[in-house]
Amino acid sequence: MTPAPTAPPDIPARVESAVLAAADRQARDLRVLRLGAVTSFTEYFVLASGTNERQVQAIADAVEERLRAAGVRPLNIEGHNTGHWVLLDYGDFLVHVFTEERRRFYGLERLWADAPDETERFAPPAPVRGAGG
Repeated sequence: MTPAPTAPPDIPARVESAVLAAADRQARDLRVLRLGAVTSFTEYFVLASGTNERQVQAIADAVEERLRAAGVRPLNIEGHNTGHWVLLDYGDFLVHVFTEERRRFYGLERLWADAPDETERFAPPAPVRGAGG
């Protein structure tokens, strides 16, 4: 069996930026799936949830702003007006930001269960707690 091809080096850095931006807006249940191991249309899915439509929009905005500052623009953005499920398409990776209800309903993790979960590789560092915390 031949190993799955790896993503070009700049793609993981962009995915990491997206994950950090989402985490900065308190995104819940951040997950990164490496779709490039099972399909050819994209390398990664970044999945995140917000507690309401406004937070979903704020998470999507933070991702877009951080990547735009690095010179990376989305090819397409869908769903921002309603805020139930925002899709940011960067070609080599897709960022999905959902309300928790929509995420459960559509179940992308279930649909793409064969894709390796690389969340730990991209997870932001845990906050450091003080001696009293």
